[in-house]
Amino acid sequence: MLVEEVMQAKVIVLRPGDTVLHALQAAKAHRIRHLPVVEGEKLVGIVSDRDLRDVSPSVLCPERPELLETTRVEDIMKTRVITAHPLDTMDEAARLMYEHKIGCLPVVRGDEMVGIVTETDLLRALVELMGGAEPGSSLRVEVPHRPGSLAQVADIIQRHGVNLLSVLITPAKDSNNRILMIRVHTIAPQGLIRDINAAGYQVVWPLSLEAGR
Repeated sequence: MLVEEVMQAKVIVLRPGDTVLHALQAAKAHRIRHLPVVEGEKLVGIVSDRDLRDVSPSVLCPERPELLETTRVEDIMKTRVITAHPLDTMDEAARLMYEHKIGCLPVVRGDEMVGIVTETDLLRALVELMGGAEPGSSLRVEVPHRPGSLAQVADIIQRHGVNLLSVLITPAKDSNNRILMIRVHTIAPQGLIRDINAAGYQVVWPLSLEAGR
């Protein structure tokens, strides 16, 4: 899945000359934590809710509240902004957020900002990719790390007339094996679990045929 498929194209933005008060009001009104700063269509910075808190008077130190109206966004914004391209993959965007410990990525094409992708956008996309938005059951199946293992498990699922919603492959404790994290479109996977185990694979979750999802 590409960034352009999960990003928000309508973005609330600031201008460098906007006041901190305006930025606070925009963040509160739209319930957002990150506000890109643009000149024309070009991204020049970003302001986070933490940046705004740092320059806002507190209850304990309420002096000089006029600073909210005199301090400009350009005075507090971060100018070194980590960005994504619309054709970046979702996992690349997630890696950038994780490595840089940030909660969003403005999306730019050339010099033009075309959207923004946030942690929430990526989580929503992950739920969709994993089939979590549809009724079904999740299975964890340990298989040998060799060609054909996934195909054989998929064949068993097909013989049961069950749709395969998603598959994620992760390492197992045994380096010779892999874990298939499978989402299937059935709420009664007991027969499927029985046949996967009978084929020589190990369903490690659910642990019993009586287990739920």
